[in-house]
Amino acid sequence: EVRLTESGGGVVQAGESLRLACVTSGFVFSNYVVAWARQAPGKRLEWVASISGDSNFKAYSEFVAGRAAISRDTRKKTVYLDLNDLRPEDTAMYYCTKDLDPGNRNIYPTPKTGPGTQVTVSA
Repeated sequence: EVRLTESGGGVVQAGESLRLACVTSGFVFSNYVVAWARQAPGKRLEWVASISGDSNFKAYSEFVAGRAAISRDTRKKTVYLDLNDLRPEDTAMYYCTKDLDPGNRNIYPTPKTGPGTQVTVSA
């Protein structure tokens, strides 16, 4: 069974940083692109960043480009998302998933995710 567990969120002030972590199990970790996505209250789930199994491919949404870094640790089967210079508009529940279309930038409509980790940024 595929399992993903997100952590690392918190309440921070604008300009601060957070490192989110996604611990995975139930699939061959190095074979899959894994992505981070986020959902703000009243809004749709939106893609944030993706990383390939060998870490050679990384992509970021325009909303976080230049402020985020995605990485993975194969031994720990964990994907990280470093968020820097956080802004109030980054406030959302953050999820990880491997349910992406072949372009690796679009999340399938009903992705398998963990419970998420809340990021709240105050001005």
